[in-house]
Amino acid sequence: MLAGVNVRLEDLITVITQTESHRQRLLQEAAASWHTWATKVQKMKAVYHVLNLCNIDVTQQCVIAEIWFPVADAARIKRALEQGVALSGSSMAPILTTVQSKTAPPTFNRTNKFTAGFQTIVDAYGVGSYREINPAPYTIITFPFLFAVMFGDCGHGIVMFLAALWMVLNERRLLAQKSSSEIWNTFFHGRYLILLMGIFSIYTGLIYNDCFSKSLNIFGSSWSVRSMFRNGTWNTHIMETTPLLQLDPAVPGVYSGNPYPFGIDPIWNVASNKLTFLNSYKMKMSVILGIVQMVFGVILSLFNYIYFRNTVNIILQFIPEMIFLLCLFGYLVFMVVFKWCQFDVHTSQHAPSILIHFINMFLFEYSRPSNVPLYRHQREVQSFFVVMALISVPWMLLIKPFVLRAKHRKSQLHSAAIHGDATEDAEGGGSGHRTSAGAHGAQDDHEEEGG
Repeated sequence: MLAGVNVRLEDLITVITQTESHRQRLLQEAAASWHTWATKVQKMKAVYHVLNLCNIDVTQQCVIAEIWFPVADAARIKRALEQGVALSGSSMAPILTTVQSKTAPPTFNRTNKFTAGFQTIVDAYGVGSYREINPAPYTIITFPFLFAVMFGDCGHGIVMFLAALWMVLNERRLLAQKSSSEIWNTFFHGRYLILLMGIFSIYTGLIYNDCFSKSLNIFGSSWSVRSMFRNGTWNTHIMETTPLLQLDPAVPGVYSGNPYPFGIDPIWNVASNKLTFLNSYKMKMSVILGIVQMVFGVILSLFNYIYFRNTVNIILQFIPEMIFLLCLFGYLVFMVVFKWCQFDVHTSQHAPSILIHFINMFLFEYSRPSNVPLYRHQREVQSFFVVMALISVPWMLLIKPFVLRAKHRKSQLHSAAIHGDATEDAEGGGSGHRTSAGAHGAQDDHEEEGG
């Protein structure tokens, strides 16, 4: 009995061993085809997910899909349907028809690998309505340039440019890696944006003569400190045993020849009044560029109103917006440019402050002795601009709601009148008249949809 039990145990051990080895072989064979099977399952899942979005025909022989697609892609979609029929061996011919819908079509902005990053930035603030003008093409220039105005350093710009250029040149290899790092993917998808930001930063950095917070003396300084010393305008104050160099352009002879060829003279980097000069220059330029961009954005809305023939928005929104913007901020740009043209280095000490003038403009304060006017009739001009800006606020905010409310009530009364006429016709038994009214209504709906 013991020998028989041992024989059976050996047989069971042999069966178990063979079963485990067979299972191992099957798992190894399955592992070799695992990625292929996973890909097929994902494709089948995607196909069934799309099919579940479709409707089944009454004959149970085809599916019906209602989709939005660009008109320019109609030929490509038709060819894809024909290829699908040919590959599947189906006898049903694909039918592509236009369906009328009262739903507003979705907005589709066609992008490529260069414009996708800029379109993402614009979409982050909001997607425009159907057929509205897309500001993303203008953002390709304005966004990197305004960034460079704030980040004017050619050294850091070169670093950004080289990093973005490396990503652009190796984009195929980097795309094949399919990294899961969110930070890396953010930088990689915006590689062309970073590339332009680096190029513009190099340009503005050369304008500011700023490379890693240091000035570059490329052409040699055009400033003559000797003239300041001979005229006795050298600043003799001592701070920590270091003399302060305060540049004064009004001293005759400080310009040795022509001005600095490109950008700001590097001598301003060692001057004690460096911040006073550079901050004023950069601040005024930033104000001008920012206001110009704001005006450009408002003008873009005018093209939308003209295209949609929206006269109400032109009169009650665009015009007061432009009046408010130009009367206040546009006038500020005018004062900056006028002061640049009117006063030079010899009269700059007596030049009035634009900030004080702009504040007094709202306060209607002109009686102070220090409030020296920039030009004749400045008081009348500024008073007119402030009044126009104040008028544009209720013009923009109060009138339009009442106009829209009147249009809404008019449409309600019109629909109520049509409903009452249809009810009277139904009570009188005038079926022929109802058919005519129904056809006329369908025609009106068709014309409205076409518009």
